[in-house]
Amino acid sequence: MASSPCKCNPSSILTTTVTFLSKPTPTATLLPLRTGSLHRSVKCRSGQTGFFTRLGRLIKEKAKSDVDKLFSGFSKTRDNLAVIDELLLFWNLSETDRVLDDLEEALLVSDFGPRITIKIVESLREDIMSGKLKSGSEIKDALKKFVLDLLTNKGNKTELKLGFRKPAVIMIVGVNGGGKTTSLGKLAHRLKSEGVKILMAAGDTFRAAASDQLEIWAERTGCEIVVAEGEKVKAPSGRLSKEGKKREILLVLDGTTGLNMLPQAREFNEVVGITGLILSKLDGSARGGCVVSVVDELGIPVKFVGVGEGLEDLQPFDAETFVDAIFS
Repeated sequence: MASSPCKCNPSSILTTTVTFLSKPTPTATLLPLRTGSLHRSVKCRSGQTGFFTRLGRLIKEKAKSDVDKLFSGFSKTRDNLAVIDELLLFWNLSETDRVLDDLEEALLVSDFGPRITIKIVESLREDIMSGKLKSGSEIKDALKKFVLDLLTNKGNKTELKLGFRKPAVIMIVGVNGGGKTTSLGKLAHRLKSEGVKILMAAGDTFRAAASDQLEIWAERTGCEIVVAEGEKVKAPSGRLSKEGKKREILLVLDGTTGLNMLPQAREFNEVVGITGLILSKLDGSARGGCVVSVVDELGIPVKFVGVGEGLEDLQPFDAETFVDAIFS
């Protein structure tokens, strides 16, 4: 297992102060233009406006980039579920049973799992027979809403809970080959880009070259690292003198294994108490429905999904974006 303690510095806060120099007069009065402090105040506010405009543009561009990566990462699952649009395009009431059977098969192939698939299909069948759903587009919308509601209600705590005390410790666990070290490196990069100071600690003493791999990620991300080698510890900033309470215990699950990840999650949760999930390698899988199955079965929120090999390809999980990405 690999653990990742990190020190979190509070984000710097930019504040602005606006002072009204005089009250507005009730009648129009021509006043001479004053230079000096008023002029400097106007220049300052103008600069601040430009800064916030640029900041807003950068945030919007970053958000769009994240959404695009998520859509791209789930392309195989989306292709798998494209048959749903064909099924519903010419749907009529007399073909309800056949269409729902084919819909059930499409969901199972995408690893939604028997349990959640039956819930979805029976809910749609009930709404169709009661007259609530009268067209293919309404059925598609109801399908998306069902999945979104499930993810929102059972897995809504998707943000990392780091708190304000230092250090805030994140422990990364999972089976060999699941993507722990890679996910840790990407997570460290994301947190560092948000202004957090990171110290990695290699906790996997079993797998050959595990520490070496983590050192490479530390170098790539510019983070410090502590590696235990027998009785020796090497650390650029000295020994870690205090043990921090773990704020998050994240389980990394290989998305290509589909529903086979559920037994792993159950066992790890019993032993260490999982607070969140990282689903890796989803960009190479057509089994994106496993996200829904995991949340439905375990009630543990998915906090990040891996949708590529790059540093930026660990994306925060957002239920609405996910539903749009696989059903669009």
